Amino acid sequence: MRVKKSISAIIEQLKVMYPGAECSLDYKKDYELLISVRLAAQCTDARVNLVTPALFARFPTLEAFAEADVDEVGEYVHSCGFWRAKARDIVLCAQMLLREYGGKVPDTMEELLKLPGVGRKTANLLLGDIYGKEGYVCDTHCIRITGRLGITDGSKDPLKVEMQLRKVIPPEESNDFCHRMVLHGRALCMARSPQCGLCPLAANCKYGKSVLKG
Repeated sequence: MRVKKSISAIIEQLKVMYPGAECSLDYKKDYELLISVRLAAQCTDARVNLVTPALFARFPTLEAFAEADVDEVGEYVHSCGFWRAKARDIVLCAQMLLREYGGKVPDTMEELLKLPGVGRKTANLLLGDIYGKEGYVCDTHCIRITGRLGITDGSKDPLKVEMQLRKVIPPEESNDFCHRMVLHGRALCMARSPQCGLCPLAANCKYGKSVLKG
């Protein structure tokens, strides 16, 4: 694994490559991001962004979601896959937010993990994007690329990767860093056919070095 000095250089290069490090999910309210992230599980953000305008128009408030028929919500989110479980979690989350949190998405990992369908990845994203807190979002892009760059030891376990990142990525950089991992994974560092010849980070990447030599 790399020392912090070399990781800092990678962070700075990523800032040059992707100056805008924002969540790619469209939302206006905190609970809308929560819903969108739940829909994005095993689905693309692009697909979620196509689905949510009609969903949020039909259920314009948290109260509307809390009172919604699960099957009707399912009709709106059907194309996102696993729609029954997602629709159920959306309605239960809305009910729980109103009942226990005053209609606001909670701002601690402990409380977020109590919400239906919310795991650490979702909780980290919500903490970072809604509240500006540290958020180490270890999705498949982040896990793959940090392993290739030697920032982590190559583990595929999201919790292990998160714990390793917490040691080397400053909290104030965490949310933007993880968003840039997603952008890099979509633009150049794809899982099966990475564009190493176009990547400014290739010289820092064990995978990139092998490709460029080969």
